[in-house]
Amino acid sequence: MKRRAFFAGFVGAAVWSPAGHTQQPERLRRLGALIGFSEDDPFAQRIVSTFTDALGRLGWVEGKNIQTDYRFAAGDPTLYKTYATELVGLAPDAILGMPAPAVRALRHETRTIPIVFVFVPDPVGQGFVQSLARPDGNITGFSSYDAAIMGKWAQLLKAVAPGVTRVLVIFNPDTAFGRLSHREFEAAAPSLGIMVTPAPVHDDVGIEDAIAAQAREPGGGLIVLPDSFNETHRDVIIAAAARRGLPLIGTPQFPRAGGLMSYWFDTIELQAQAASYIDRILRGASPADLPVQQPTKYSLIINLKTAKALGLTVPPSMLDLADEVIE
Repeated sequence: MKRRAFFAGFVGAAVWSPAGHTQQPERLRRLGALIGFSEDDPFAQRIVSTFTDALGRLGWVEGKNIQTDYRFAAGDPTLYKTYATELVGLAPDAILGMPAPAVRALRHETRTIPIVFVFVPDPVGQGFVQSLARPDGNITGFSSYDAAIMGKWAQLLKAVAPGVTRVLVIFNPDTAFGRLSHREFEAAAPSLGIMVTPAPVHDDVGIEDAIAAQAREPGGGLIVLPDSFNETHRDVIIAAAARRGLPLIGTPQFPRAGGLMSYWFDTIELQAQAASYIDRILRGASPADLPVQQPTKYSLIINLKTAKALGLTVPPSMLDLADEVIE
């Protein structure tokens, strides 16, 4: 079981003022961070660096006046629980949690330590907050998507791959909030002429088997739900889809690693926004008074090289709409 921690340090020396008087050292504040991705994943590394840099711009310098204890659950439901217990036991001033399984595990351990979440769909429906405008508890943050976006994914996949008549929705039921997504897929399916089939998976073998079964008949496509398990097993999903010639849509990391496309928000920018909430909490704000914020801009990414390998011709209108085209 992989466990790594501590991007941290401590400086406790007195600071001399220009007038030559000794001031008391600033109290070292402690943060916890429970991240659902693998520590060696470049995406997770970007999350950490962006979050750290944003805190630095707000005056919180790692090893000087703040220490952050990181845990990386790698999409493992057991590790979420283990690491949540560890982090709460350290009695930090605040905790960053992403995605929903991390928040769920942290919430089970504490109702008092402030928690700022990222990548959480429908935080009201999941019981994390009372309302978006007034969280009314120890949890607030930045939600990831609403149900309508999942319906949009099905429309976009059909627009680029019009031959798709059957869509397999890949998710891990232990880590994904799939109910919200499935309703939207099923609602959009009749007008798009597609049949939607959920594919709950728990490991690499399950992924391979589900994708192999989807490829046995023509017209297959894949929707990869936003899910820490899917992100951790991204390479397996992409490779299996490529071997069987199936187009897929997922989060931005998928087309950048060889999948077909994505329609999503700037996940890295959210780390800077999360840092702003951590800053406000460390300076005395209550998470109960910080409204949950939702994405306001989504970007379309198309991997043109993958499209050509799949024998697809991307309509010029889609390329014009794309914010990023990978060639």
